Amino acid sequence: MPVTKIKLKNFTAFKDLEVEFSPGINALVGANGTGKTHLMKACYAACNYGTEDRSLAQKLVGVFLPSGRASGRLVRQGYEAVGGSVEVHVGVWHVRCSLTGRDTRYATTPTDPQRPDMKSVYIPAKNMLANAPGFLSLYEAREVHFEEVYRDILLRANLPALRELTDDAHQQLLENLEYVIGGKVTVSGEEFFLSNEQGNLEFTLLAEGWRKLGLLWLLIRNGTLQKGSVLFWDEPEANLNPKMFRVVIEVLLELQRAGVQVFFATHDYVILKELDLQMTEEDVVAFHSLYRDEDGEIGCRSTGSYLDIHPNAIDEAFDDLYDRQIQRSLGGLKR
Repeated sequence: MPVTKIKLKNFTAFKDLEVEFSPGINALVGANGTGKTHLMKACYAACNYGTEDRSLAQKLVGVFLPSGRASGRLVRQGYEAVGGSVEVHVGVWHVRCSLTGRDTRYATTPTDPQRPDMKSVYIPAKNMLANAPGFLSLYEAREVHFEEVYRDILLRANLPALRELTDDAHQQLLENLEYVIGGKVTVSGEEFFLSNEQGNLEFTLLAEGWRKLGLLWLLIRNGTLQKGSVLFWDEPEANLNPKMFRVVIEVLLELQRAGVQVFFATHDYVILKELDLQMTEEDVVAFHSLYRDEDGEIGCRSTGSYLDIHPNAIDEAFDDLYDRQIQRSLGGLKR
């Protein structure tokens, strides 16, 4: 069941924003400080709060980790007395959470009285698999200053493998990833290893890019990324060799074709262009451009076409580089 819409009012950096999402791939672009990560975290919290018998407000606090774990600090600064709200629609079901600077009021208004049973996963920009040993037990026992998404991703990664995959598409994805990273991922205790004919290589000695692809392999193999699930991925290009971008987009498109809804935020031209080149007419893809208007408020424009992304901070940066390269080349010409 896909995330269909989000409404944010006086929440973190947002004054009043409403965005409708594609049931397939949602690519979030925009300059720093336009709320791409916050948008995904809010959606992720709404997908997950009920699985732990907690309120949405409690999950938002865990995911965003405001100072003192005070939910009121998630209200946009200057609007504490007015309050803020988060509303997320998942299929025909939706949940709304209201926040003020003093307290938190929580309510759900579902069309279906039963919260949908759904799987979702948030992959943060920092890969945690190399730092896994001892982290979960430390997190549960101590007050450590890590957003909850780091605990959550390790819980997902540690799930046992399925006895057998649900379809051939997922099996093919696993084989493709195994070819790229040169083996399979295994778990011993709380340590992750890349295993192949030469032996086991611990993730602390593995290139960061391979760790990212290894994590995808794990999430597919243990059934986290199956039909009806939602994947949120913050900056998939971080610490990844550009040669691997093609593989990442191939995997995301195949997951979308297998019924997984995908959200990712990126600052990289090659990632976006790979998506543009690889997507077909049958693929369901939306590009969401977050920007600040003349008054400094965050807005969003959505389109199904790469060429229609506006504003496009990534293209603007690359156009500027190209223009400066041309100017330097012409400046070197002698008459």
